[in-house]
Amino acid sequence: MYKILVVDDEPKIREVIKEYAEFSGYDVTEAEDGMSAIGLCKLNDYDLIVMDVMMPKLDGFSACKEIKKIKDIPVIMLSARGEEYDKLFGFELGIDDYIVKPFSPKELMARINAVLTRFKSKSASTQGDLKFGGLEINIPARTVTVDGKKIDLTPKEYELLFYLVENKNIALSRDKLLSDIWGYDFFGDDRTIDTHIKNLRNSLGPYRDYIVTLRGVGYKFEYED
Repeated sequence: MYKILVVDDEPKIREVIKEYAEFSGYDVTEAEDGMSAIGLCKLNDYDLIVMDVMMPKLDGFSACKEIKKIKDIPVIMLSARGEEYDKLFGFELGIDDYIVKPFSPKELMARINAVLTRFKSKSASTQGDLKFGGLEINIPARTVTVDGKKIDLTPKEYELLFYLVENKNIALSRDKLLSDIWGYDFFGDDRTIDTHIKNLRNSLGPYRDYIVTLRGVGYKFEYED
C-alpha cells in the first residue's frame, strides 16, 4: 500500500483528499504546515507528498526544498495561485506536478497515480554506479562525479541527466523531455530544456560532449562502451 503525506493548513481540504485517497487504497498521513511535514519525513518514509504552497510557519516551497535534501520523494503542489512564475519556481525545486485550487479530487487521484507510476518505474530501472570514462553517476544515491570530484546539480538537472543516461544512445525530443520530466501540463517551452542542457553541460566539464544536440529534434546521451 502506498503511503501519502497530505500537507495543508485547511482541515476540510485534508479531509477531502484523505477520503478519496483512502478509497483509492492509499495510506494517508496528515500535516497542517511545512515544519510538521519535514519532521514527519525525517521519521517516516512516504511514497508521495501532496502539499499546499501557502501555509503558516513554513510555506510549501520551502518545505519541499528541505525535504528534497533528505529524501527523494515525489511532490504534488496545491496552490490557489496559478501564475506561470509559481509553477516554474516549483518545477525548478523538483516538484512533480502542480495543481491549482479549486481542484477536482478525482483529477488529483489520477495525477497521484500517474506520478507514482512514473516514479516507481524510474526507481526500478536504476542500478548502482554507472561509469562513462571519468564521469560516474549513481542514480539511487543521486550523486554525480567528474574525474573523482562530486558536482552539485539542481533537482531538475539531476532528473534530466538521469533520464538521458537511462535512455542512452536514444534520440529524445524536447517535447518528450518536457512531458516526462516536467509533467504533461507544464507551461514552459523548448527554452526550458535548452537552458537546463546548457547548465548541465557546463557542470559536466570535459564530458559535456556526451550530451549530443540533435538539430530539429532534441538531445541524446551518446556513449559507446
